[in-house]
Amino acid sequence: MTPSNSWWDWGYAAEALPVLFDGFKITLLATVLGTLIALVLGLVVAMVRRTAPAIINAPFTWLVEFIRMTPLVIQLVFANLALSPFVDSTLMIGIWVLGIHYTTYMAEVYRAGIDSVPKGQWEAATALSLPRVRTWRAVVVPQAIRNTLPALGNYAISMFKETPFFVVIYIPEMVRNAQTFGGDNFRYTEAITLAGLIFLLASYPTSLLIRRLEKKLA
Repeated sequence: MTPSNSWWDWGYAAEALPVLFDGFKITLLATVLGTLIALVLGLVVAMVRRTAPAIINAPFTWLVEFIRMTPLVIQLVFANLALSPFVDSTLMIGIWVLGIHYTTYMAEVYRAGIDSVPKGQWEAATALSLPRVRTWRAVVVPQAIRNTLPALGNYAISMFKETPFFVVIYIPEMVRNAQTFGGDNFRYTEAITLAGLIFLLASYPTSLLIRRLEKKLA
């Protein structure tokens, strides 16, 4: 297509959309799988930090804080350099890095949810001689998850908006596809703008749903 001198060209916009939607599939897949990883591992981390002896808890806590306090971009680059000789899929490396990075944040949310369970619930479980595993499974975890669902949902949205960092390891998610399209056609305005609008259209309804859920659970 011949470059246009106007600020916005609907022809370029129409041509960019299929390319962006191809990238959006990867963005959405990375978000869903990364969120599942963070939800599961975050709960495990919170429970370990709550129950493990100090000799295990201290180095484990240091590792969690190290991951949480270092930039996601740096983690993506180093993980790709370290794992690419052994893992064929760069996308899977990116998904696991994203999931593990947000595990550290969700673990803190779970920890707050566990701490919010009334002390009387723990005492009642002890009085009923409930096994420790059943106490966690039937009493503590359901209440903790209920109390933390809105915050967990907000982190899932944050993960969705941070998938463009995959550009540093050359994963063809939506923003990278927009940049590639702009470079091939010497026009970035349409592709980058549409990518931003797609992020908005996908994120905003989800945030409204989470807000409604938060009010319902309050």
